[in-house]
Amino acid sequence: MSEKELNIFKLLSQKPWEPSQAAIDNEHDGKTLASSKAKLGVRAIMVVSTVIFSLFVVSYSDRMLVHDWVALSEPWLLWINTLILIFTSFVFHKTKILSDKNEFAKAKNYLLLVGFLTFAFITGQLLVWQHYVNIGQYASTNPANAFFYLFTALHGLHLLGGSFFWGRATKKLFNKNFKVLKIKQAIELCAIYWHFLLIVWLVLFGLMIIT
Repeated sequence: MSEKELNIFKLLSQKPWEPSQAAIDNEHDGKTLASSKAKLGVRAIMVVSTVIFSLFVVSYSDRMLVHDWVALSEPWLLWINTLILIFTSFVFHKTKILSDKNEFAKAKNYLLLVGFLTFAFITGQLLVWQHYVNIGQYASTNPANAFFYLFTALHGLHLLGGSFFWGRATKKLFNKNFKVLKIKQAIELCAIYWHFLLIVWLVLFGLMIIT
């Protein structure tokens, strides 16, 4: 298991309600508890999202066994979008490393690059939709089409929701009087969420490819 995976596992296994954590929090004037609450909130969102996506994946697997299922061919742009999302996750991880080292001048540039890549991914997904519409592949044409539009729309909405918090983190970082602890926490949580969305997309994309 890589160091990155160990850090994520450690984060997900934290228990802010335990006495040991409360003692640490008291020593830091409530700052660690506030951080833990934010992390707990992100975890809750990830758990709920995982359940939702899992239910759709199960439905997808059952529905594809019916005789009227006609799989969509994946355009090359969908592969490019996937590479963009992978690179975005890598850039966000690099941003977190820079913020941990207090190299916020560099972190600003990387955070802006994350926003640009995220916009490029969403734009690319819309272009894929346009491609399918142009060739007459609507959501109502075939059950496989309906699931494709559903998967990409749901994933895109999650990414847009994450972009709102990315925007808040970016705004804080460009504020001359930003608080180091808060900006580090914001970048860390956004990075975790982006990694999560990457994993979700790879699962969905892989499922659509093999079927």
